[in-house]
Amino acid sequence: MIQITPHIFIHEDELIETFVRSSGPGGQNVNKVETAVQLRFDAKGSPNLPRPVFYRLQKLAGQRMTKDGVLIINASEYRTQDRNRKAAQDRLITLIQQATIVPKKRRPTKPTFASKQKRLKQKSERSEVKKGRGRISRSDY
Repeated sequence: MIQITPHIFIHEDELIETFVRSSGPGGQNVNKVETAVQLRFDAKGSPNLPRPVFYRLQKLAGQRMTKDGVLIINASEYRTQDRNRKAAQDRLITLIQQATIVPKKRRPTKPTFASKQKRLKQKSERSEVKKGRGRISRSDY
């Protein structure tokens, strides 16, 4: 069991890990050892993930989630399978934790009468400053 929050847990059998050859540095092992991890999590089909959390996760994941609701996370930063597995799981946990945060609702407000007056006053003052920047004609001397 992987604990996401005090109320959300994910069973490890819900995660599908496949190992592929990693690109980048690795010396002699780079073409022989499959160290990169591709972690798949069926978020839509998970019984432990509440629907509102799933919908927020879908927005956060973007291209990393398929149309079927499967979240795919790739990890290939490290040279060992274990460290890449841990990195992928940590990213999954962080992403789901971010999805559990309910955004605050925005309350539409109107500007106050005083703020409107202040804006108009500043606007007219600025206009006067700009009017004073015109060319000086001979009659102004």
